[in-house]
Amino acid sequence: MLEIENDGQAILSTNYWTSDYAARGLAYLSWNAGAARLLVPAIKRTWLKEMQGAESVIVSIGPWSAARGKDGIELLFEDHSNSPFALHLSQEQTDRVLPAGEHGASFTVIVLCQGDDALYFPGLFRRVPAIPFLKPWKE
Repeated sequence: MLEIENDGQAILSTNYWTSDYAARGLAYLSWNAGAARLLVPAIKRTWLKEMQGAESVIVSIGPWSAARGKDGIELLFEDHSNSPFALHLSQEQTDRVLPAGEHGASFTVIVLCQGDDALYFPGLFRRVPAIPFLKPWKE
């Protein structure tokens, strides 16, 4: 079981870094105090370079065929290119799924990888018809 000790948006301690998730190269998304904290395993550290040029992160939730139609989570690191970096997570890779009523909500996205400086992005949430969605934000 994953344990996370919070101080507002900050994570004071977690066992994620030594968890099965991290060992298997799986990211984990934790929500607290108006922030989505993306924990990235050390073996996927190269993702950080892909994320750095993003202007924002669009978090989309919708049915995902890879999860047999259960909701999946897409994190699109919007850099206004033709191929922005994106991650797809199952419900087991998050401690909370935002309800549809949160569509359009904004928050902070904090990307953490053990031993690296955190990355901070503005985040936006939307419900979508299916994952992968991979489309820019439309007002």
